[in-house]
Amino acid sequence: MDAFFASVEELDFPQLKGKPVVVGGKSEQRSVVAAASYEARKFGIYSAMPMVKAKRLCAGLVIRPVRMQRYSQISREIHKIFNQYTPIIEPISLDEAFLDVEDSLALFGSSEQIARKIKQQIRDSLDLIASVGIAPNKFLAKLASDLDKPDGFVIINQEDAQAILEPLSISKIWGVGKTLEQKLNKLGIHTISQLRRYPLEALTNVLGNNAHTLLKLASGIDHRKVGQAHKTKSISVENTFAKDIETLEDGLTELISQVEDVAYKLRCAKLKAKTVTVKIRYNDFRTLTRSKSLELYSDSTQFLWETAEELYISWHKKDSGPLRLIGFGVNAVGAQKEQQLLFGKQERQKQESIDKSLDLIAAKYGQSALQRATSLKRRK
Repeated sequence: MDAFFASVEELDFPQLKGKPVVVGGKSEQRSVVAAASYEARKFGIYSAMPMVKAKRLCAGLVIRPVRMQRYSQISREIHKIFNQYTPIIEPISLDEAFLDVEDSLALFGSSEQIARKIKQQIRDSLDLIASVGIAPNKFLAKLASDLDKPDGFVIINQEDAQAILEPLSISKIWGVGKTLEQKLNKLGIHTISQLRRYPLEALTNVLGNNAHTLLKLASGIDHRKVGQAHKTKSISVENTFAKDIETLEDGLTELISQVEDVAYKLRCAKLKAKTVTVKIRYNDFRTLTRSKSLELYSDSTQFLWETAEELYISWHKKDSGPLRLIGFGVNAVGAQKEQQLLFGKQERQKQESIDKSLDLIAAKYGQSALQRATSLKRRK
């Protein structure tokens, strides 16, 4: 999907179209750009850039808050379209996925025909634009999808793969981040062509076993099957504050927002968690984590919140101090069914109903539309 988060904001708020839009925290906070529209990118703004810098680059920048529930909702609609053509789907993120259509050709035509149908359906039903890459393997398909954004449609065949690859920067290889790129640049390797011609032994001395994998990709070779994604083992969220927080109530208010976010993601993915973790970072950068294993797997916001609240209050009684960051996460994520012992039947149904209602409201109006009260607020 092209500039997915920003495009969804423009979809929901048409007055933003044509304006430089970014999604992320407010510029006065210690936040970064989560996504930037193509209009914003013209000013040199990109994902992961500090929001303060983005604001300096573009005085008229429109900053929209992250609405993860809404993006997840749209992502599910996109996947419904995918499923019309193939069951073999490997999501990379909310806005990107691999589709294996080999077994669908007899029903729907060539891979190019299938891709064009999917691209058009996304535009017609959701008013969003997707860029598509078609190739014999995952690496080349991902590369193709990025070569002509926005609104791209690129086909790479095995016979022309090398001619396309060789002049490209090594940063175009999937998995080559800034650190690895800089390491290769020091060796005089800037393009894929230079990488392919670099002696394997010398490359192995620097990169170890990664050298073999990198050279295969540089030659357009990738034997990974679609669907071989790593299983989700944890889901987490954290927030670094513009000003350190000190009161128990401020900490719990932030924490409950994070619990709601993580619990929503669990339910969207039809997963449940076994371990809850609260992360705390003081203003001197000391970092603590406190974890507790649950008796039963759960995706219930209320149950996860009660455990997180217990951990946080216990920490606050012993080691409270000014905090720069709070985070919340769950581990040992799986598809296990929540056992009925967790709540009585009536209470369990009540919590499921509350979660469902709040999920629908959050998806439509944003995460901050409604929030559960902390125990301190309830007592007041």
